[in-house]
Amino acid sequence: MESADAVVATMREAVPEGRGALDARETLSLRTLTQALCAVRPGAHQEYQRFQAVREREIEVSHAKAAEWIGGRDVLVTGGTGCIGSMLMEQLARLGPRRLVSVSRGATPPRRRLPDAEYQLADIRNKAALAEVFARTRPQVVFHLAAQRNPSLAEIEVHRTVTTNILGTRNVLELAVEREVPDVVVASTGKALRPYSPDVYAASKRAAEWLTARAAACGASRISAARFTHVVDNSIIAQRLRRWCKSGVLRLHGTDIDFYVQSATESAQLLLTSGLGGRADVVRMHAIRDLGWPVNLLDLALGMIVETRSQSPIYIAGYESGYERTPFPALYDPRTAGGISPLINMFEAASTVSGGCPQVDAFDMPAPSEDAEALLCLKELEETARLTDESAPVRDAFEALSRALLDTTLRDVPRPALLRAVQLTAQIADGGAAADLEPAHRLLLTALQRWSEAG
Repeated sequence: MESADAVVATMREAVPEGRGALDARETLSLRTLTQALCAVRPGAHQEYQRFQAVREREIEVSHAKAAEWIGGRDVLVTGGTGCIGSMLMEQLARLGPRRLVSVSRGATPPRRRLPDAEYQLADIRNKAALAEVFARTRPQVVFHLAAQRNPSLAEIEVHRTVTTNILGTRNVLELAVEREVPDVVVASTGKALRPYSPDVYAASKRAAEWLTARAAACGASRISAARFTHVVDNSIIAQRLRRWCKSGVLRLHGTDIDFYVQSATESAQLLLTSGLGGRADVVRMHAIRDLGWPVNLLDLALGMIVETRSQSPIYIAGYESGYERTPFPALYDPRTAGGISPLINMFEAASTVSGGCPQVDAFDMPAPSEDAEALLCLKELEETARLTDESAPVRDAFEALSRALLDTTLRDVPRPALLRAVQLTAQIADGGAAADLEPAHRLLLTALQRWSEAG
């Protein structure tokens, strides 16, 4: 019997990466090879079951402290009808709020409509409509979850993604500060730990974190935040694989992809923990420390095929836009990465503190010392998005903001950390030859070198 690696090599040879639709011969060949791969990787089904079991995972939250915080207060949740938003609404309802309100644009119905909660409609991109919700609700606590979260779709719907994730987030934060909302909690993503990314979703959430840090510096509200990784309950990957198992071809980026996962329950509990850890003038970012062993994408696909008894084939299609092929070599420092959340990068790791419960890490993310250029780029992005909904000009303006934010970020990193990042890149990336790095990583390395020399 051939090894799994041998079968994968045959699959790659039979149908190379980058193809669109497959013909009947290719589909039949891959179907046969997929069944052979299932036979030589019997542990894949256990990996699929482990992935599913994460749904039951929780973290510790002090109910007494949470009830003291939320009880008797007016609470507003943006995106409260989504997967995590719905779970958060349920958790909040148990804590005795005086008023619990979800605001969303109505694209997603609530998973379970809570009898004592209110569901209002407004698009966070429309500041006037959102202001009316704030005026009616007069919230004392705001949880901001509304976002466009699909990396592939973000590359297509560039306008909607940046106006929602960046300008919409700014609207929520500005209204919260203007109305002196005591507590604000913002949901982010582990993808935002990258100092720079050409991917629209990752970079838009990075920009949202920057706006969050700036809003916290105003001092009118205690603003905290939480980074999520892949959430099993609303897994885009699992949804795709399940659909393809019923009919079609399972298109994988690659076979050596591993990713961390967490549950919707953990995510809601992390937001509560973040709110309890809010501080004045600075954003305290929270992330789960132990996310378990990463899930392998190939095993997940094979396990789902076995579970559903599907005859659909696997095709190793290569990476699509919106997904990073390889991480930047110096994203983590081996000296600081052990024992803390993988959603915290090497520049943030040095300031890591306890996140308020045994399973959570946190670090303080103060406002940048200088971001005038980024603010100009933000204004240009807003104006471009107002004038056109075409992707190309909006993407260009957004890319300018992303590059400005890279400089804004690195300007405040201590010089020893910058030098360490350059050193790690040199050690890992074939002796440091920039030509061997991906274009986005070359850009980041150049910026690291420039700021390390400027220091």
